[in-house]
Amino acid sequence: MSTRRLPAPLLDAALVGASLLDVWGHVDISEPLRMVCALAAAFALLLRRRLPLLTFLLTLPAVLVSDAVFAALAALYTLASLTRRRTLLAVCAVAFTISDMTSFPSPDFDLSAPATFVTLGYTAATAAAPVFLGQLVQTRRDLSLRLAEISRAHDHERQLTAQTVLAKERTALAREMHDVVSHQVSLIAVQAGVLQVGSRDAEVKQAAATIRRLSVQTLDELRHMVSVLRATGGRPTELIPQPSLADLPQLVDDSGIEAELHTGLSGSLPPPFQRAIYRTVQEALTNVRKHAPGATAVVRIRHENTTVRVTVTNTAPTRPALPLPSAHYGLVGLRQRAELLGGTVTCGPTTDGGYQLCLELPADGTW
Repeated sequence: MSTRRLPAPLLDAALVGASLLDVWGHVDISEPLRMVCALAAAFALLLRRRLPLLTFLLTLPAVLVSDAVFAALAALYTLASLTRRRTLLAVCAVAFTISDMTSFPSPDFDLSAPATFVTLGYTAATAAAPVFLGQLVQTRRDLSLRLAEISRAHDHERQLTAQTVLAKERTALAREMHDVVSHQVSLIAVQAGVLQVGSRDAEVKQAAATIRRLSVQTLDELRHMVSVLRATGGRPTELIPQPSLADLPQLVDDSGIEAELHTGLSGSLPPPFQRAIYRTVQEALTNVRKHAPGATAVVRIRHENTTVRVTVTNTAPTRPALPLPSAHYGLVGLRQRAELLGGTVTCGPTTDGGYQLCLELPADGTW
């Protein structure tokens, strides 16, 4: 629960005003010495935040020569709230007590009178009150700072706990990927190798070789992905190698479908743009292979004014599609990647029964 506080200048002005009222009520204008000391004490409160000890010393003459003590009490409270020197506070409280009990210029300090001890106790209590109050405020401020530090430490501990849990989940996921996916892909590669060696049909041999090559490539990418998932801290682990535009011809050749690549880009793109184009073409060709068997595809990449435009267009399928598992997150991921780069991804059927996916990225010339 937060408390509202007056702005510092407004509070200082209020203390000065209260001190002037105290001067007006206890000092006669016909006494210039007392009036000057009292006014000096009142306006000295403007220095209380930067020079608390000096401010208190400037208010003592007013206590010594008059009954205007409000400024000295305020200065003593400020000093107590800002310093940790208990001995200095005790000396200042004693100095206030002696100054308040002394009537300058003719001291009237009779220790043999019982009333003197009563006055001494009352004055000492008056001096101790702002000291204790200032120390209480200082303790409360220190406690608030300590609580804030504890809160930050708890937040940091929660973050570390969350990171530990995430690391365990990533390790478990990596183990599952290695035990299940890599085993299945390895079997595919082995069976493709057997088919390649045992078959006499040239087309079957070529298809088996393609399946084996893609299986080996998938295992290699899976191995890098598992290393990323098993990374639990320290330096970040990159997925190596990162794809670029130079890898597009190989991607098209290994797509398993009849595809053509036409690129007209001049100059080099930033790595994030190259990866976005590569992943878009990869996802589009994967979808053609899964959902449009027998179709052909054309990949076009060109620079149009202030836009890099990538289109992947396929013809209508010639065979029925096989039911294959899909998470339906491919296009969603492409759109998110494009939005991070300020671009868009659109897709839809064509008039001849095919399908087209289009990626547009801004080319503002800042590369």
